[in-house]
Amino acid sequence: MVPLWIEKLLGGNIHFDKTLVFANISLLCIGYLMLSSASLHIGLMGMGDIYYYPVKQLIHISIGLAAAVGIYCVPIRVWEIYGTQLFFLGIGLLALVLVPGFGAEVNGSTRWLALPGFRFQVSEAVKLSVVIYMAGFVTRHRDLVTESAYGLVRPLAFLSTACVLLLIEPDMGSAIVIMVIAMGMMFLSGARLQQFVLLVVSVVIAGTLAIVFSEYRQKRINGFLNPWDDPLGGGFQLVQALMSFGRGEWFGVGLGSGVQKLFYLPEAHTDFLLSVLAEELGFVGVVVVILLFSAIVWRAFVIGEMAEALGERFSAFIAYGLGIWFAFQSFVNMGVNMGILPTKGLTLPFMSYGGGSMIIMCVAMAFLYRINTDIQQKMLASQKGVHHG
Repeated sequence: MVPLWIEKLLGGNIHFDKTLVFANISLLCIGYLMLSSASLHIGLMGMGDIYYYPVKQLIHISIGLAAAVGIYCVPIRVWEIYGTQLFFLGIGLLALVLVPGFGAEVNGSTRWLALPGFRFQVSEAVKLSVVIYMAGFVTRHRDLVTESAYGLVRPLAFLSTACVLLLIEPDMGSAIVIMVIAMGMMFLSGARLQQFVLLVVSVVIAGTLAIVFSEYRQKRINGFLNPWDDPLGGGFQLVQALMSFGRGEWFGVGLGSGVQKLFYLPEAHTDFLLSVLAEELGFVGVVVVILLFSAIVWRAFVIGEMAEALGERFSAFIAYGLGIWFAFQSFVNMGVNMGILPTKGLTLPFMSYGGGSMIIMCVAMAFLYRINTDIQQKMLASQKGVHHG
């Protein structure tokens, strides 16, 4: 049962998916503990405050939860109406990041919009806007997507603009995530297999060319394929991550007792947080995290399937798109940490340090909660109608 004050706050009867809530809260809590463990020394050395990053992350989570409550209160129909405008706003913000004075450069990449006292990674918001935009497109143009190649090319023409801007930043990881979300949603909407395969091949070719004509991306690929050839240079990050996994063994060395995070493992509190977890909580800890992400993805697709069965196609594809997003981004981050994928600057959802990522992920979950509530209420209303009939 949901407390009455929460129902009043959110404007009526709500129906939380217990599995979804449990997995979501668990990842937030585990992520916060691991972030604290991985960042205390960094805060002390860099900011003179041992609690700098834990406090900042707690603020990020609080803002994210507050934003999630606000998003939950907005009817899904509103997002269907304004989804296209939201997507083009995201493209505009991506362009604004590249304007001197507005974008903040970190480690050679200009991915953040500089706001007073805060940096926001626009690509995270764009991923959510792509989910909403594509859900609206496949809902409005169902026949076009299933019967014509133009139905696949048309949305990708707009998405390619966002991808080009991301590659300029550079942020190839987010560009890949956006394309995977879009193609996955089109496939689930009934796109013809032959046309879809040609589309996938085209995207793979484009991605390959983006690597071939970029020296720093080639270095990343070489560092991934042969990390031990240059363990103090291009392969340093991957070598340190693998050492973290090796030291963790089955049950880890204990929370807070890891040593790889102590200035050996770069970006330990952001992109490589899973490596810290692997060292301190071991194989068991990593499996628990994978199961929790699997639970969220599973429930997202179940909620989408129920929504589609009730004729709520837009809501269904929002849920499908979020499921694809969570699954792919978490898989890529974990794959990078485990050395099975080249290094990409993608955060681990709900866990890695970062304001933009945490806030947007909380907001994304609010969409799932709202869709679940809407379909549960519709199912109850239908059952009551049958009963009275």
